[in-house]
Amino acid sequence: MAGPFFERKSVAGALLALTLAACGQQQDQQQQHGGPPPVTVAPAIQREVQEFDEFTARLEAPDTVEVRSRVAGTLDKVHFREGQLVKKGDPLFTIDPRPFAAEVARAEAQLASARTAADLSKSDLGRAEKLVAIQGVSQQEIDQLKSAVRNGDANIKAAEAAVVQARLNLEFTRVTAPVSGRSSRANVTPGNLVTIGDPVLTTVVSDDKVYAYFDASEATYLKYVKAARNGGNKRDQPNKVLLGLANEEGYPHEGRMDFVDNRLNPATASIRGRAVFDNKDGTFTPGLFARVKLMGTGAYNAVLIPDRAIGTDQTRKVVMIVGANNIVQPRPVQPGALFDGYRAVQGVKPGELVIIDGLQHAMPGAPVTPQHVKLDDKGQPVAAPQGAAPAAPAASK
Repeated sequence: MAGPFFERKSVAGALLALTLAACGQQQDQQQQHGGPPPVTVAPAIQREVQEFDEFTARLEAPDTVEVRSRVAGTLDKVHFREGQLVKKGDPLFTIDPRPFAAEVARAEAQLASARTAADLSKSDLGRAEKLVAIQGVSQQEIDQLKSAVRNGDANIKAAEAAVVQARLNLEFTRVTAPVSGRSSRANVTPGNLVTIGDPVLTTVVSDDKVYAYFDASEATYLKYVKAARNGGNKRDQPNKVLLGLANEEGYPHEGRMDFVDNRLNPATASIRGRAVFDNKDGTFTPGLFARVKLMGTGAYNAVLIPDRAIGTDQTRKVVMIVGANNIVQPRPVQPGALFDGYRAVQGVKPGELVIIDGLQHAMPGAPVTPQHVKLDDKGQPVAAPQGAAPAAPAASK
């Protein structure tokens, strides 16, 4: 039984030694500074903020069209420079039009023949009807002549349709840009045979606007649905969306929400959203990744502290508060959104002094020497002008 007893004594002795060492380090530190250890503090501030959510998005063009031939024939000419901007209706390719022009001439000739035959049938019917009074023709012959007139009218309509089709095919030999945008390379060169729909001659993507597609979680979706039901979001006032590319700082581009899908993806528990941005200056290229910030419609007053002041104690978030008599008080907090270096928190009151630097010297229940520092809008210390006196520590209460 001596073994466990000596083991407990050794563990207790080790803990006592560690405690004495920590106290000795704290006493040495206080003696070195002539008092409690210094820490840098800043007051918690209250500011009106607007909720937002951040996502990763993929840029896509509103219109992406694969240009294909609508008739079969030999490619005759390419009218555009690869990669250039084209307008809707600009010529892109020409397919040899001669066979189609001949087909138009043949269809027009058949139409003329059908009209001539129809005129003859009408004349025969007119002469026969004049002989009905003297019984010069039988009723059967009259019926046959009327049928011939109706067949003649039908033949004219069929010939007219054939002419329209032939003229359309002739028009289709001139392949034009279906939308305004930037063209891709020409996949087929002159002299090659193309068929209907194959191959893809080129691709044109619109560039005046760009879509940013992103996926929002189920929790985010429910949050905005709740805001809409409570009147915080109106359909005629779409949410503002900010965008930044990989080589840009922050979110310099502004757009708006344009579309939210009608169902969640059950495999990922997310829903697809889309924002639209102006691209008249050609800044965006379809296919790029981007960062988007979806701005909420509701503004509220939040207590903000520098984000680096928040620490972790097992499973909870805490900050160190300098309270009465400069005594350190740990305070559990519930962190919220990040606003340019400041974190919205619940559990801290405006004006309370939060330790932002020197947390390793702050012992709960122990005194410290607070040193005030001025912070900028990003939560970073503002450098004091040269020659300025250091800030005086706060007076003990």
